[in-house]
Amino acid sequence: MKKTSVVILNWNGAEMLRRFLPSVVTFSKGRDVEVCVADNASTDASCEVVRKEFPSVRLVCLDRNYGFAEGYNRALQEVDAEYAVLLNSDVEVTEGWLSPLVEFMDCHPQLAACQPKILSYRNRDMFEYAGAAGGFIDRYGYPFCRGRIFDKTEKDTGQYDTPVSVFWATGAALMVRLDIYKETGGLDSRFFAHMEEIDFCWRLRSRGYGLACVPESKVYHVGGATLKKENPRKTYLNFRNNLLMLYKNLPDSELHSVMRVRTLLDYVAAFAFLVKGDTADFKAVLQARRDFRRMRPLYEPVRSENLCQAVVEDISERASFSILWHSKVLRRVVFSRLPFFK
Repeated sequence: MKKTSVVILNWNGAEMLRRFLPSVVTFSKGRDVEVCVADNASTDASCEVVRKEFPSVRLVCLDRNYGFAEGYNRALQEVDAEYAVLLNSDVEVTEGWLSPLVEFMDCHPQLAACQPKILSYRNRDMFEYAGAAGGFIDRYGYPFCRGRIFDKTEKDTGQYDTPVSVFWATGAALMVRLDIYKETGGLDSRFFAHMEEIDFCWRLRSRGYGLACVPESKVYHVGGATLKKENPRKTYLNFRNNLLMLYKNLPDSELHSVMRVRTLLDYVAAFAFLVKGDTADFKAVLQARRDFRRMRPLYEPVRSENLCQAVVEDISERASFSILWHSKVLRRVVFSRLPFFK
């Protein structure tokens, strides 16, 4: 058994592998460390690139594109390690990035997972959208981070350089105890992509496990937020999966009130897209809500199991306020200004 397996899920990312895998190989050396690329049945030269240009990297070839969630579930079945790191293919790691994560997990056995500090690859003194310095959610399921509220990211001046307990750790660079990952069911494959790591982390927190950000470890992420505006498919998955996540995990005492408010907020978001002339995203939100209603009965057994397994109902890292109200109305777009964290 290895101590740590760094697993990069790839689909048609040959050029990303050429660009970013060298830093992972260079800075993830050690007798107890392996680097693995799990390929989601790419149709480009990805597998050939790994075999010829990175012979020290273990290659796992999946038989089709399972998406992010099920792709990792299947890939991690092939891994024998204490810790697995789910690492995006567009992440540049830094020298010594693994040691702080491993040491922190070793010293805190109650933790199930942790993440490094995530900075922008293109604007290297800025936090990156997908995870920044640790994730939280508000009462209505909207995620935000130390260093990022909605699309507003902060400059990294060392203000979040202390380790902290978080509600969710980013799937862009997620270290997890592999036995707990498998024991708790891993990522929800029906999500396909988007929100699956937040749903997974909610499951972990409700079952009494801790999560943390360890900023001593630092990586740089290209990320979707630095590229072209999100397309309707991403809008659809984010809205649908967020609703499914809420239904799966909310305690009975909050389910109906939260979902009523979310219905209102989702239609406000949809019509905001329409007013801007963005009819594709408008339709994506409506389709997400339709498919959520269709899929909800399928998740009744999952919800029952989650509630039965839960030992923590009032999770301290889940804010009781609306981040929409504080950021959009009160203009509090810096994490340290939020009342919950003062």
